[in-house]
Amino acid sequence: MPRNPSTGVYSKPAGTTPAVGQVIDPAPWNALTTDLGNEITNSLPRDGSAPMTAPLKAASGTVSAPGVGFASNPQTGLYLKGGGLLGFTQNGVDVTFEKVSVYAAKSGDYTALASDDNAVHRFTAAATLTLSAAATLGANWHYCVIADGGDVTIDPTGSETIDGAATLVLKNGYSVNIICSGAAFFTDKLAARIQSKADSSAVGDFVVGLILSNNSSNPNTHVDFASGSARSGSSFVSSAASFTKRLTGTFAAGTGAGGLDAGAVAANATYFAYALRKDADLSFDVVFSTSPTIGGITTTLLTGYTIVKCVGVLVTDGSSNIRPFVLYPRDEYTFVTPVKDAANTTISTTSALLSITVPNGVKVKAKLRFEVTSSATTNALLIHDPAQGILVAGIAADGGNAGAVQVASNFAVGSQDVWTNTSKQVRQVAGAAGNIWVWTDGFYFPCGRNA
Repeated sequence: MPRNPSTGVYSKPAGTTPAVGQVIDPAPWNALTTDLGNEITNSLPRDGSAPMTAPLKAASGTVSAPGVGFASNPQTGLYLKGGGLLGFTQNGVDVTFEKVSVYAAKSGDYTALASDDNAVHRFTAAATLTLSAAATLGANWHYCVIADGGDVTIDPTGSETIDGAATLVLKNGYSVNIICSGAAFFTDKLAARIQSKADSSAVGDFVVGLILSNNSSNPNTHVDFASGSARSGSSFVSSAASFTKRLTGTFAAGTGAGGLDAGAVAANATYFAYALRKDADLSFDVVFSTSPTIGGITTTLLTGYTIVKCVGVLVTDGSSNIRPFVLYPRDEYTFVTPVKDAANTTISTTSALLSITVPNGVKVKAKLRFEVTSSATTNALLIHDPAQGILVAGIAADGGNAGAVQVASNFAVGSQDVWTNTSKQVRQVAGAAGNIWVWTDGFYFPCGRNA
């Protein structure tokens, strides 16, 4: 009889165990030799000259004694893991192989599962990616996220963290690799490296773009900022699109929201515009403050933001509205309507300070036009930088910037760009008593903007 197909045991036919002197019956012996020939034919040649004609069944084995091993190293080979999984062992140590990387596109919010181990998911729109519990995903679970249509907010479950933070915002156009430790999540620090590169201090300070203008729909209360970027020292931020901020409200994140660091908008006041960078996602924003320095800004509402650089300034009128203006290259501001800061104001040979409509708290170069009249037939007006001290008007002294009055009570006109002090003042003096009119057309407030 042939080999048992279940056990592999061969049992020879009955009648093939002879005794001395017994006459051999050819029938069982012929069956034996036929069986032996068949089994030899069905055996696998050691020299590999013939292949198997059916699946080869090996012992399940263990990691230290694999079902398929090698004569020279029986502890290296294949074995059957629990759950019907194939295992590989080298010198009795299990070898783990990477799963196949699976790509999928996501168009909305998604929760990453254990089955997403080694997956690559491309998000084609802004979305929130929720990570299942770290203990559920297990140590060594890893996952690649591509933001290709909007920012992706990566949010671990409950109080778990990613790179030590509650969430991570992956900006549109970037990717990140996430790995699970079994208790928390970590990334390849791509966002941190981008931020570090952006904060290289070797480039210097500048403002590119970010041109301010009155908002067309709400010119009295809202300011538009064109796209651009700003750097100061080691801090950098950029905005790819135009951005709007409202002066009549305290700071809230985002375009169109309030921008004041504290308090309420006031009449005839100065508000400096500072570019902000949100630390979590490097996004752009703006805060308004009456402080001419970063150190004086009230930061209560600015947790999570870096104040990068002053990028502009606003001046309000007597009704607390933003004075209409045009911002030209190299930080030159022109008021749409000139401000008459002196009207028939008395002057004399005694130098005096004159307040004008320019930003308060900083020195700016005011763009001035003026007229002078005097009962004297010759007179000169001199308007100048207070830093020059006390000057004397007249051709025999320090000169003037409005011409001599050749006829009594006639008018002389002039114009000049004059630096102010930090209290919005210039100095004025005349060669003789008279009266002046002064118009402020605007000012230069240097922020580092070259175009």
